Amino acid sequence: MKVEIWVDSVSLQPFTKKQWRSHQDQSINKHGVPKLVASRFKATTFTNEMKWYSTEYRQGQENYTIPDAMVEFAQKNGISIRGHNVFWDNPKFQPSWVQSLSPDELRNAAVKRINSVVSRYRGKLIAWDVVNENLHFSFFEDKLGKTASAMYYQIAQQLDPTTTMFMNEYNTIEYSGDEFSSPFNYQKKLEEITSFPGKAKLSAGIGLQGHFTSGQPNLAYMRSALDMLGTTGLPIWLTEVSVQQDTNQAQYLEKISREGYAHPAVKGIIMFAGPELAGFKETILADLNFKNTPVGDVVDKLIKEWNFRTLETRTDGKGIIDVSLFHGDYDVIVKHPVTNSSATLSLSVTNEKPQATINVPIHT
Repeated sequence: MKVEIWVDSVSLQPFTKKQWRSHQDQSINKHGVPKLVASRFKATTFTNEMKWYSTEYRQGQENYTIPDAMVEFAQKNGISIRGHNVFWDNPKFQPSWVQSLSPDELRNAAVKRINSVVSRYRGKLIAWDVVNENLHFSFFEDKLGKTASAMYYQIAQQLDPTTTMFMNEYNTIEYSGDEFSSPFNYQKKLEEITSFPGKAKLSAGIGLQGHFTSGQPNLAYMRSALDMLGTTGLPIWLTEVSVQQDTNQAQYLEKISREGYAHPAVKGIIMFAGPELAGFKETILADLNFKNTPVGDVVDKLIKEWNFRTLETRTDGKGIIDVSLFHGDYDVIVKHPVTNSSATLSLSVTNEKPQATINVPIHT
C-alpha cells in the first residue's frame, strides 16, 4: 500500500510579537484549561515557566513571555501565585550554560538572575521558593560556599519585602526514612537561613512538597512532622501534593488533603495535578475530554466542602446550637422567627481558640 502525505499552499511568514501573542492566547483559550483552573482554585504554582532554564535558556537572552501571560491570567481571575523558583540546588536542573561557569562567573550570573526575576514579579506573588530542594542538593553551596542559600534568601527579601520566602523540599512529610529532609534537618536549615546576617528581616515560610508514593500514606508520621515544624510559628504550605497512580489513589489523596487542611499550621495546599491535556500523567484531574477522573471528583468535593459561603441552621428549644467551623473569619446573623428581630456579630476561629461559647443577645 502506498500512502502519500501532502500539504498544499504552505507559506512561512514572520510573525510580529503581537501576532505571536495573539496566537498563543487563541491556542490556550480554545481548550478547557482556563475554565478548569479559574473555576476551582485560589492559588497556583507554575510548573516550569518561572525557572531559570525556562527564562534564560541561552545566556543573556531572557524571555518572560510565557510566565508573563500566566501571571496576567491568574491576576484577572483572582488566583494567587507562588513563585517557583528562583534557583534550584539540583545540579541536573541548571541552564546548560551554567554548568561550565567558574565560581566568579556563577556568582555574577546568579545575582543577575535573582535581580531579574524577583524584581519583575515584585508585589505580584504571595511566595517565592528561593532555593529549591536545598536539603537534598547543594549546587550553589558547593560552588559559592555553604551560606549561598541563606544569602539568596536575604537578597530576594530585599528585592520583594512583602513576599514570603519559602524553603521547598520533598520527603519531609511523605517518608520517615529520608534523613536529608527530616523535620529536624529541615528546621536546622531553616534556622541557618533565618539567622544569616543581613539588612532584610526575613519573612520565611515552610514548603513541603508532598509527593506520595502508592500505598497507604503514613498519616501519623505526616502529622508529627507538621507538629514539629509548626512549633516554628512560620506558615506551612503543602506545595506539590501528588499521589502515584493506584487503585486507591483518589482515596489516599483525600486522606492526605484532609490531614493537611486540618492542621492549624498549614495555610495552603497546592496540588501537583491538572488535566491530562496539560501534560499531567500521575495525578490527573480531568481526562482528554475534560471529564473528571476519580481524583478530580475528590478535589471538587473538598473544594465544595471547604469553600462553603452560607450555613443556615436552627437553635434548639433553649436557643442553643453547637457548630463546628473551619479556621477563618465569619459573619454571624441571628434572627428571631417570631419578632423578626436580629443581631449580627463577627468572629474568628483560630487554633488559639479551638473551642468557644458565644452568647448573642436578641430582642424578643
